[in-house]
Amino acid sequence: MSVAAYCVFCYRKIGTSGPATKKHLPWNDIRKIAKVTGSLILGGFVFITYEVLSLNKLLQIDTQALHQEKLKSYVYVRTASLSPSEYQGITYKARKEIHKAVRRILETEAKIFRRPFNDYQYVTVAQTCDQRTAIGLARSKDVDLRFFLPPPPLPKIKADYPIEDELRLLLVSLPQTGLDPCVQYFTSLALRESSQTLAAQRGGLWCFGGNGLPYCDTLSKIPSETVELFCLQALVQHSKISSHCDKIEAKGGLQLLQRIYQLRKDSAKIQRNIIRIIGNMALDERLHSSIVRAGWVSVLAEVMKSPHIIQSSHASRALANLDRDMVKEKYPDGVYVLHPQYRSSQPVRADILFVHGLLGAAFKTWRQQDVDRRWDKKASEGEEDYSQCWPKTWLASDCPSLRIISVEYDTHLSDWKAKCPVEAHRKSIAFRSSELLDKLKAAGIGDRPLVWVSHSMGGLLVKKMLVDASKNPEMDKIVNNTRGIIFYSVPHHGSQLAEYSINARYLLFPSVEVKELSKDSPALKELNDDFLSFAKDKKFSVLSFAETLPTHIGSMLKLHVVPVESADIGIGDLIPVDVNHLNICKPKKKDAFLYQRTLKFIQDVLAQEL
Repeated sequence: MSVAAYCVFCYRKIGTSGPATKKHLPWNDIRKIAKVTGSLILGGFVFITYEVLSLNKLLQIDTQALHQEKLKSYVYVRTASLSPSEYQGITYKARKEIHKAVRRILETEAKIFRRPFNDYQYVTVAQTCDQRTAIGLARSKDVDLRFFLPPPPLPKIKADYPIEDELRLLLVSLPQTGLDPCVQYFTSLALRESSQTLAAQRGGLWCFGGNGLPYCDTLSKIPSETVELFCLQALVQHSKISSHCDKIEAKGGLQLLQRIYQLRKDSAKIQRNIIRIIGNMALDERLHSSIVRAGWVSVLAEVMKSPHIIQSSHASRALANLDRDMVKEKYPDGVYVLHPQYRSSQPVRADILFVHGLLGAAFKTWRQQDVDRRWDKKASEGEEDYSQCWPKTWLASDCPSLRIISVEYDTHLSDWKAKCPVEAHRKSIAFRSSELLDKLKAAGIGDRPLVWVSHSMGGLLVKKMLVDASKNPEMDKIVNNTRGIIFYSVPHHGSQLAEYSINARYLLFPSVEVKELSKDSPALKELNDDFLSFAKDKKFSVLSFAETLPTHIGSMLKLHVVPVESADIGIGDLIPVDVNHLNICKPKKKDAFLYQRTLKFIQDVLAQEL
C-alpha cells in the first residue's frame, strides 16, 4: 500500500478536529518508525500490517469525513484506550508518531482538495462505523446508502428445500402452549398441511388453511407466497411476545428472514411483514446487536427511501425502536410515526394522533381523495403531487414541530373476513381501548400537548380511551394534555350501516364492532354521556365534520352511513360537508376547505406550542 493510499485509509479512522501544525516530521524519522514496525519496502511503498490493526485501537472515526453528508453530530467516536502497560516503549512511541504524521498530511489534503468520497472510501467508513453510528446514519435524511455494508452472506441451502419448510420449523421451535388465542390461531393455520407436495397429492379444489375462502386454489399446488405469508403472519404475532423474540433470534430467525427478504423482492406484502417482525423485535434492546449483525440496518435505511409510505413507515418504526440514543419512546406494533421519521434538531412541541375507523388503516384512511383522472385533466397533470397520506406530507410541512402518529387496528364489517375469528371480545371498543392505551403510553402519548383526529368508529374509540384514561391515575397525562379532538363523521348516536347489517344478518354476519354501532345503542349513549361529563370540565376544543352525501356500499346499497344528527356530539362546532362517509377525511387538495379548516383548528388549539 503506498503512503498516499495508506493516508486515505487512515483518513477514515483518525480524528481531524485538532488544529494543523506547521512542524513536519522528517522522512528519516518516518523510516525509523517504519523499521520498528517491520513495514518499510524501498521504492516509496510502505506496507502496514500489524500496525494498521493496532492503530485501530488508538485512532478515531474522522467526523470531518462525514461533513459533506451534514451528519457530523450523528457520528459517535469509539473510546481509544490501551492498557497502562502499553503506554511505554518504542512500539507505543512509533504508533504515536505515525498517528501525528498521518493526521497532519490528511488535514492538509482535506483543506486543499475537499474531494468527494469514492466507493472505496464509503466502504471504509462503513467498515469503521459502530452500531450507534450506523443506526444514526440510517435515521438521517438523504444519507448515501454506500455508508452501509450489505447484509452478510448467508449459508447456502439445498435447492429442493422450500423456504416455507424453514419457516415452519422456526414456528414449531417456538412455545406452543399458554399462548394468546389469536397467536394460536395464526400458528395453527401456518402449521397445517399446506406444502405444495400435499396440495399436488390432493389435486383439484383445495382451500389453504381449511377455512380460507380467499385462498382457494383450483390448481394442483398452493402458491408458495401464500404459504409464506401465513407463516410470516404467525411470526408477526409471536414477535409481539418478548420471550418469543429471544427464541426467534436464537434459532437463526433474523438470518432466515433476511434470506426470504432478499428472495422475495417482488412481494411487497412479504417484505412488509418481515420488517414488521424486525420492528417488533427491536422493542427489546437486548436484541439490537443481533439485528445489526444480521444486516438489517442497511435494509431498513434503503426501505426508508421507498416512495411507498407503508413500506417506509414500517422501516421508520423499526429504526426508531433501534435508536435508543435519540428516541426515548418505543413504538409497539400498529403505532407509526408519520413525522418526523428522521433525526432532527428541531424539538417536538406537540403530538397529533390519527385514529381510523371501520375498515380503515393507518395510512390509506388519510390519503388524498381519489380523483377520476379520465375527466379531471388538471388532476392528471399534477398526479405526481398526489398525497398517499396527507398528515405525512401536507400537515408535516405546515406544522414541522409536531410529532404525527397514526395507529392501526383490525376492523371488519363481517366475521367472514375477520383476521382472527376467535375471542370476539377482542374486537370490542372496550378491549381495543385498553390495548391501544398501553401502546400509546409506551409511545409517549401524553408527555406533550395532544390533538386527536378520528374518523367514523375511530372517534368512538378515542372517546372510550379518554374516558378510561380519566379513571386511571397512570393515564392522567393523556387526558390533561389533550387540547382538542377532531371527529370526521363519527356515529356518536349510531349508524344506519349497523342497522342495515343486523337486518341482513343472514347475509353479512355483522361483526362485533358493527353491532356496537347500532342506532340509539344503550352502550353508545352511556359512552357519550360519560365523555361529555368530563369533556366539558376539561374544556378542550372539539370540531366535528358531518357527511351530507350517501355512500355506495357494494353495488346495491347506497345510504348515509352517519346522518348529521348522529355526527353531532353536543359540544364544539359541527360543520356539514358535501362529501360521503369515505371522503369526509380525504381532502381533494391542500387548499380544500376540509384540510384548511382542520389545519386552522390544530394551529389554534396549539397556538402556544407552535
